[in-house]
Amino acid sequence: MFPYPSGTLHMGHLRVYTISDVLSRFRRLQGHNVLHPMGWDAFGLPAENAAIARNTSPRVWTAANIRKMKAQLQEMGGGFDWEQELSTHEKEYYVHTQRLFLLLWRRGLAYRGLAEVNWDPVDRTVLANEQVDARGCSWRSGAKVVKRELEQWFFRITEFREELLRDLEGLGEGWQERVRVMQENWIGRSVGAKVRFKVRINDGEGGGVRMEEEVEVFTTRVDTLAGVQYLALSTGHGLVKALKERKDVDDGLAEFIATTISEAEKAKAAGSQVFPKNGFRLPGVFAENPLFPGAFNVPVFAAGYVLDGYGSGAVMGVPGHDSRDFAFFRENFPAGEEVRRVVVPDAGGKEEKDKRKKKDTTTSAETETDIYTSPGILSHHTNPPSIAGLTTPAATKTLIEDLKIATPHTQYRLRDWLVSRQRYWGAPIPIIHCPSCGPVAVPEKDLPVELPPLPENTPDILSRSPLRELWDDMPVECPSCKHQDARRETDTMDTFVDSSWYFLRFPDAHNKDELFSAESAKKWLPVDLYVGGVEHAILHLLYSRFITKVLSREGLIPPDVGTEPFKRLVTQGMVHGKTFSDPETGRFLLPGEVDAASGEIILDAPPGKKKAVITYEKMSKSKHNGVDPGACIARHGLDATRIHMLFSAPVGDVVDWDEAKIRFPAARN
Repeated sequence: MFPYPSGTLHMGHLRVYTISDVLSRFRRLQGHNVLHPMGWDAFGLPAENAAIARNTSPRVWTAANIRKMKAQLQEMGGGFDWEQELSTHEKEYYVHTQRLFLLLWRRGLAYRGLAEVNWDPVDRTVLANEQVDARGCSWRSGAKVVKRELEQWFFRITEFREELLRDLEGLGEGWQERVRVMQENWIGRSVGAKVRFKVRINDGEGGGVRMEEEVEVFTTRVDTLAGVQYLALSTGHGLVKALKERKDVDDGLAEFIATTISEAEKAKAAGSQVFPKNGFRLPGVFAENPLFPGAFNVPVFAAGYVLDGYGSGAVMGVPGHDSRDFAFFRENFPAGEEVRRVVVPDAGGKEEKDKRKKKDTTTSAETETDIYTSPGILSHHTNPPSIAGLTTPAATKTLIEDLKIATPHTQYRLRDWLVSRQRYWGAPIPIIHCPSCGPVAVPEKDLPVELPPLPENTPDILSRSPLRELWDDMPVECPSCKHQDARRETDTMDTFVDSSWYFLRFPDAHNKDELFSAESAKKWLPVDLYVGGVEHAILHLLYSRFITKVLSREGLIPPDVGTEPFKRLVTQGMVHGKTFSDPETGRFLLPGEVDAASGEIILDAPPGKKKAVITYEKMSKSKHNGVDPGACIARHGLDATRIHMLFSAPVGDVVDWDEAKIRFPAARN
């Protein structure tokens, strides 16, 4: 995988490129024709932020970093084919990224739609999640960030979801099982059923019914319908939003929504997989279980664990048969309230089933260990006669086909790919907005749409929505109707678009007319070996697979090449650095604060000297544990450093980098 030109190579770069270099040399020695290219994933927000901090332009900053990192890579001894070098920020590359966008646009695979974004009301720009601090404020203006719905550009990746899922099976041993599972989970195919619950919103003053609505719920276990003890709605669900605006609803709902969104963003930034148990009971709102018509006795909550982007943003809470629902129930219902169990284990024979029919005592769950999550037999004590005693498959069939309470449905976690960014440093989207025609493609003869030069006040303009300010006062002619007051699209493309097809470009890096030729694709594709970090195992690989399938469908990739981009994938482990910290305060120590001889004693410590805590952690500036590959090579030599990296741990495992272990045998007389 090609690197982002941050300006400094780290030990992770040394590891990944040593692995690929050794394998390419080995194949050449075997007589194979090997292409081992290198390029730069050069667009993106980090370069823009660095330019703001240094009062320069992203182009100047990026070009300087590429020169520096190229020299470092050459010092590492990598045998790269530099004649195929490319960089995504050069117009010779992004003209083809724009052609790719227009291809998707013509095929209906690129479209505009509403999406919720982080909006800075002071700088009047959209912020990435990384630009919102823990207090929910903008990193630059300090303003409280608000959620707004804006029109954004999407790629319709969901049209390929079945193909993306199905073709994982054909990758075989070439892809690690954990990577295939990560992709499967991200696509998230779930087979189940939809159930519609009638919901009544009672009048807070008179007690009568104010309004009645329906809430649609998706479930993979419709056989547990009798066990529903609450409905949980996402904070973005339409009903929750409507109640938030009602004056007779407790102000606590608005506060709950704001807090839940903030906590969810913090958890996402921290990589937490723990779901929140907090909920807000919607006052005067009750649902009717369709199995028990007329009884509006199911409470409805706004809940932190229900996601806006999955299904309809509503969940039927069955605490007797789901551990997550059980935890939520115990957190939000009075202590001691019974948890109903409506499905019990299948005892097997007819005699045992008859006994259960007469006396079924397993109808409640007191603790989490009592909940039953597997298929079984529907209890006679807690289910209506129409389904009592049936097996899970039979009950499911009855509810769908006979009672018509549910409809079969297959649901996916995968959502369309949001590709637009309200930033400067990215490939401009080649669309013109006409007052008469709407969005119109930029003609081929006018490509590339180039990024305009920045004025002298670079930091100020980059902190807002740059292209909007630079282009809004510059009307252009509509390519279709010749209207003279059209405007250019001011969003740029997500950098994942650049990296979703660069490997296809490497074999034909200087082709001016096409993304790549059919001849180069037939000769070099699919990629025989792709080496990179497991952190790219989901989005980058999924997007690359999607674009490859699009281009295959278009006939740009010959049929005999196939529709998958990479034959074999190697995901190397991270390189952790030796880290020193104060045992009393936990503060990370600078290398100069620890005695070099012992590697443990903290210098300038109080009498009785204390030993530092030594751990191996991800290298970062804040932990003072980074290692300069160039300095290590200068001390020990290139071969010794590379060999130590290769043999410190298996390729897929974490390397605890300890330079002291590089040893040379004593010279013999």
